[in-house]
Amino acid sequence: MPAKDVKAYVKRNKNDAADAEAICEAVRRPTMRFVGAKSAEQQGRQMQHRTRGLMIRQRTQVINALRAHLAELGIVAAQGREGLKQLLAIIADEKDERLPIDARASLIVLAAQLQALQTMIGSIERRLVVQHRANEASKRLESIPGIGIIGASAIAATVTDPNAFRSGRDFAAWVGLVPRQDSTGGKQKLGPISKQGDRYLRRILVVGAHSVLWLAKKNPEKNRWLTQLLARRPFKVVAIALANKMARVAWALLARGGTYRVPALAAA
Repeated sequence: MPAKDVKAYVKRNKNDAADAEAICEAVRRPTMRFVGAKSAEQQGRQMQHRTRGLMIRQRTQVINALRAHLAELGIVAAQGREGLKQLLAIIADEKDERLPIDARASLIVLAAQLQALQTMIGSIERRLVVQHRANEASKRLESIPGIGIIGASAIAATVTDPNAFRSGRDFAAWVGLVPRQDSTGGKQKLGPISKQGDRYLRRILVVGAHSVLWLAKKNPEKNRWLTQLLARRPFKVVAIALANKMARVAWALLARGGTYRVPALAAA
């Protein structure tokens, strides 16, 4: 059971006896939600995604450190991969006199760490691609616009039993892509998204939604629904709405089978 759901049944002080009493009380509630036990294989696949995410954050930190150190010496490059390649070339060029000896020695260490992280991330991603191609559910999820190989593999590894959710909205709420409610006295008040549930899946869905929106802005005729929504709402609000829709479609494909089909109205 989720610990936050059991906390409501703890009386007064917190101790082992009070916790045990609260667990016994909570487990008998007919509306109590239970957490499904994960298999060792499922935990291993999720561990790959978590490890990749950690290494990507470390790679970003190293890149930011490289740029910051070089900027202190007046060496600045454009954003993106091409700018990073220029900076790495300056670090590797021993004839470039703009870098002091001690500075170059430190930057070489950071460049080597960056290369090692790139290699390890690539090895994990190749393994994820192999697992994706061998998983039927993951391949069907990839057909959804905005969900690539990494996103499909992550959802397939996390949601092994789609029947644990009654509907796609329950799955979207579990990911944390629905508004947080603060309603009382018959007045409905919706706030920002709850951000509850799996943070990793939520980030993947939101990033995928951003990519779909950028393509929709370049080709507005291909998706009129998004184009009309962007005309009325801010970009990030539409991205969350699209991520919510992607989560619901993903649950439908896992629960009912099949692949994603473009709606007739959107394709027209």
